[in-house]
This record gives sequence, structure tokens and C-alpha cells, in this order.
Amino acid sequence: MADFIDKAKHKAEELAGKAKEKGGKATNDRDLEAEGRGDQAKGGVKQAGDKVSDAADDIKRTFKQD
Repeated sequence: MADFIDKAKHKAEELAGKAKEKGGKATNDRDLEAEGRGDQAKGGVKQAGDKVSDAADDIKRTFKQD
């Protein structure tokens, strides 16, 4: 199960990516903008992994109860 700290780090990575992207747009820095989009994507993928891990743990707990 993904713990709270990991989930918070992954969300923070996504939010930092949004900030970078906006900063890149504001300063017309395409590299920074692209880096921000990449950071958002990485954070989103990690969050999806957290959800899959949580779902797998829920399934395990369900079958252990039977």
C-alpha cells in the first residue's frame, strides 16, 4: 500500500510541474515549460501506481476475510 508520504510527494511533484510549466509560459522559456509538463506526467504516473497498489491491497484484504 502506498503510504501517505509517498502519495504527498507524488502530488507535490505534479504541482511543482504545473508551476514550472506556468513559469515557462510566462517567461517564454519552452525548455522550462516542457520540463514542467514532464514533471506533471511523472507525478501523475506515480499517483496512478499508488491507486493500483491501494486497489491490490484492498483485494488482498477482501480475500483474507473469507
